[in-house]
Amino acid sequence: MASPPTRAQDALRAAQLYYLQDLTMAAIAHEMRVSRSSVSRLLAYARDSGLVTISIHSPQDARSRIESRVARRFGVTAHVVPTPDRISEAERLERTALSAARILAERVESSMTVGIAWGSTLSAVARHLPSTRTHDSRVVQMNGAANVRTSGIPYAGEILSRFGAAWSASVHQFPVPALFDDPLTKQAMWRERSVRAVREIQERVSMFVFGLGSPHADVPSHVYSGDYFDDADRRTIERNGVVGDCATVFYRLDGSSDGIDLNERSSGPDLEAVRRIPTRFCVVSSLSKLDSLRGALAAGIITELVVEESLARRLLEVTPAR
Repeated sequence: MASPPTRAQDALRAAQLYYLQDLTMAAIAHEMRVSRSSVSRLLAYARDSGLVTISIHSPQDARSRIESRVARRFGVTAHVVPTPDRISEAERLERTALSAARILAERVESSMTVGIAWGSTLSAVARHLPSTRTHDSRVVQMNGAANVRTSGIPYAGEILSRFGAAWSASVHQFPVPALFDDPLTKQAMWRERSVRAVREIQERVSMFVFGLGSPHADVPSHVYSGDYFDDADRRTIERNGVVGDCATVFYRLDGSSDGIDLNERSSGPDLEAVRRIPTRFCVVSSLSKLDSLRGALAAGIITELVVEESLARRLLEVTPAR
């Protein structure tokens, strides 16, 4: 007796009829003897599970004007995510994260080592990752997530696990504090063999995926809302004119990071180390992160940017053309 078709088989058949034979959903429903809504769900499953990947090819003369302007002005590859005016910041984040997840599926390759900075934005990206099977790939956590209230492992670990599962990659966590109490403690920890082993993997990262933290974000960055700072730390952030952070390494509007005491205690890679990574893939969506994005661009830590449309427009308005 023939075994019943699996959902994946049904999804593949629906996708072939829809994308390769140009049948309508109504025609597919009739042929497969299911409802039209079932066809819609099968097609969504085909996309989400990686049976189908959709690429929009954008030669330079066909790219949106705003993407081209961002790319030229800041020397990055830009992907501007279109959004309507009247949606919430949370919805802007979800739409931007979805676009970023699908672009990343085209970037990841076998034998690649990908660095991940945990945070609210990367958590959203991780939820939308389609399956992209690779071989001998690794995903490594780039900064610790522990503080006085939590090990950080459940939060950061879930993000990394989703990336690893989507890409069939091994996962390497970095179970150290996000911020050490004392720079000397950090230096001692860096000499431990178990920590050195993870840091050696970090040094081989060819693509770094990160969001931007901001002390003023409408959707609070996890590091600013999760008990990572005491009052003295917050005063340091204010006194030093910090506008944002990349993997808990803090910077100013002009992109500088020197003289910020928190960075001596941070477990994240310094900005010079970030600049040595070939692909630095940044995802950002909130207008309230405008200054954080400006600082990151000034620091030269972004090579590829996925940015929500209203933020991209505001960025161009406040940044003079050179």
